[in-house]
Parts: sequence; structure tokens; C-alpha cells
Amino acid sequence: MAVKMASDGLWQGENPLDFALPLLAVQIAVVLIVTQGLAFTLKPLRQPRVVAEILGGILLGPSALGRWGAFRRTIFPEWSTAALDTVSGLGLLLFLFLVGLELDFGAVRRVGPRSVAIAAAGIVPPLLAAAGIVPLLDLAIPAPRHASYFSFCVFLGAALSVTALPVLACILKELGLLGVPFGETAMAAAAVNDVFAWTLLALALAVSGGGHDTNGPPLAPVYILASGALFVGITFFALRPLMARLARRAGPDGADGDLACSGAVACALLAGAVTDAIGVHPVFGAFVFGLAMPRESGFAECIGEKVAPLVSGLMLPLYFATSGLHTDVDSVRGVAAWGMVALVVAVAVAGKFAGTFVVAVAGTGMARREAAALGVAMSAKGLVELIVLNIGKEKKVLDDTTFAIFVIMALTTTVVATPLMTALYRQPPTATTPESDGVELKGSDACPA
Repeated sequence: MAVKMASDGLWQGENPLDFALPLLAVQIAVVLIVTQGLAFTLKPLRQPRVVAEILGGILLGPSALGRWGAFRRTIFPEWSTAALDTVSGLGLLLFLFLVGLELDFGAVRRVGPRSVAIAAAGIVPPLLAAAGIVPLLDLAIPAPRHASYFSFCVFLGAALSVTALPVLACILKELGLLGVPFGETAMAAAAVNDVFAWTLLALALAVSGGGHDTNGPPLAPVYILASGALFVGITFFALRPLMARLARRAGPDGADGDLACSGAVACALLAGAVTDAIGVHPVFGAFVFGLAMPRESGFAECIGEKVAPLVSGLMLPLYFATSGLHTDVDSVRGVAAWGMVALVVAVAVAGKFAGTFVVAVAGTGMARREAAALGVAMSAKGLVELIVLNIGKEKKVLDDTTFAIFVIMALTTTVVATPLMTALYRQPPTATTPESDGVELKGSDACPA
């Protein structure tokens, strides 16, 4: 049934909430009021804003207020899901573009091989543990799987090994650690970690065929991977020089600068469409295009200042809220399912912590207390984890119960990260230069996640 954009008004006997635009406006307002209220409540606990946004979505979803039929039918009816998901998905795509744009691999070069070693130590144990978790999940949650064992293992490995780079930046900024060597090491290792985790996720989606039964050619995964590699090559070796030339000619200020920034955003959206056509996910295209953008002439800063406030202040909270709306905690039932929650949380924390701690102490000579704080920092999930999980659910790799289990894990690991780091890392910073790592989204004082 086609839905009209706007009503003729109450005086004409029409309910505005039965029409797309006024309902979407009310939904966004409700989401912002609930999430910002929770963020204000959790502020004394020094929790990242993403915690409030996830909790707000869960509160509005089928786990809490969504149980009330009148509320669900009035504010979040099923017919409105597509519009809400599309708007929040657009915000996600732009946010991943900004994450790629602000990711500064200069920090990786400054820290050197230490960052790669620490990142690898935080990736390998969870990746290996995923192979053992999959059979246990099949026993605890006897639901049909739409993905092969290999692709499911790779996907869970990516979900367990990922570190939420923006959340980590917010925590380090809150503790005043971004400008000290500890902060640089953590951010550089997290940058390497996340690039590898995104690569794993792309591999999992390519091998699984997106989790759908298709009539495509048997070599479709090979075509997807080859096309993705070609896209990355064209973006870095053909588009990047053109964008650098455009940035030098336009400059960050003036009408030409505005035009160049708008063109860059349009190209990021088109890059998302291209990777969707390839068969991976639109966020990969936006992220890769952001990575390839030139940093000289203040061009990247110009784009961040113009785009970040809208994305981090409006569209990203909406994305997290829709994640919560799709999370049904009630689907996690029974001792076996909750046992899997405890196991997944333990593996996500212990795998990252143990590998990072051992390599940081034995391989880089870091003090044990700092190495423990680094292990906790690398265990923070939050933002990027939710993105990975939503992609998995969208592509039918994750069922509802597994999705809920991993959302609980992401929330738990993010909640405990700040207090544990505060307790472990008591050394006052000697210098505080939050901009030095280039990971903040310019143009907004608040952390995006």
C-alpha cells in the first residue's frame, strides 16, 4: 500500500501519524529526547554517548516500550520501518566516510611496528576463538543458519576482534590521554585493528554471498573479492590524485571550497552505491573513499566541519536507536542462551586483553599497568561493533537471538571500558593534544560515539 508524504491535517479528519513525513519527524524527536535524556543521566558515570543511544533504542524497542501495542502501532508501526532504516543507514554511510577521512595513519608510522604487533595480538585470539564458539552457538540456539560454517566463523571473528576506534578516541579524550605515548599507541593499534576487521567482514560477506540463497555463478565470491580489490585500487591510485588536485585548486575556504566539499560527499555516496553493486556493503565504499581523501590544504578538515555536526548530532543517534529497535532481548531465553552471552563477553574481553597485554609487556617493554589499561582499551566495542552486527543481521548471517547476544556483549564491553581504564591508568598526562591523532570528527565538540 502506497503511503502519502503528508496529511491534509486534523481538521480534514486525517491523522498525521498515518503519513510518512510527520511520523518520521515524531520518531526522530522521540529518539533524540530519549537518547539525550539517557546520555545526560549517564554523564556522571563517564559513559560514551553510544551507550545511551543503544540503551535508548532497546528501551523503545520490543524489549521494553515496544511491548505496549498502542505505542508500537502509533510511533513505530511496521510500515514506517523502511523510511527510518533508510535515513539512519544514510547517516551510517556518511559517518563511515568521516571515520575514513579522519583516520590518520601518520600515528601508525610514528608508533611503528609496535602498533601492528599489538593489533595482531588483539585480533588473532578472538579470531581463533570464533571457530570454537560457532558449534556452541549451534547447540545453544538451534536455529537454521543462512551462512556456511567458514563465513560464519570469519564473521564472528571480525565481530569479536573489532575495536571501536571512535569510542576509544572518546574515552582517551575524556581521560586526557590522546596526546601522550600511551594514547598514540592505543589509537595506532586500533586503526590497524579496524582496517583488518573490516577486511575480514568484507571477506565473510563475499564468501557467504550475503547470506541469501542466490542463483548466481559458483565463482560469485571470487568475482566479489576481485571487484572489491579493483575498486580499492581505482580509488587510491586514480581518484585520490584527482581529489588532491581539486583540493589544491579549490582550497578549504570560499565558494570553490564549498563546491569541492559537496563534490567529495557526493562521491562518497556514489562509492557506497558502487560497493553495494559489487556485493559487499555501501559502508565499505564510503569508508575506503574517506581513507583515500587527500589531507593537505585543510580539505579533510573542511569536510569534517561541515558534515560531522549533522551526522553525529542527528543521524548517528537515529542509527543506534534503530539498532535497539531491532534488538529483542527476550529472544535470549534459557540457561544455554544466557550462558552463551557470558561466554561471548568473556571471549571478547579476555581474548583482546590477554593478547594485547602479553605483546605490550613482552614485545614492547610497556609497564604492566599500562599494558593492562591498553588491553581494556582495545576491548571497547560500541559503535563499530553495532555496525558489524547490523550488517550481519541485514545480510541474514545472524539470526535474532545471536544478534541480541552480541549487542549485549557490545554494550557490556563498552560500559566497563572507561571505569576500568580510569582505575588502571592513574598516571597524569604530560601533554594533551587531542587533535594530534586526527581521529576526532571535526566540527562537533561532542564525541560522535
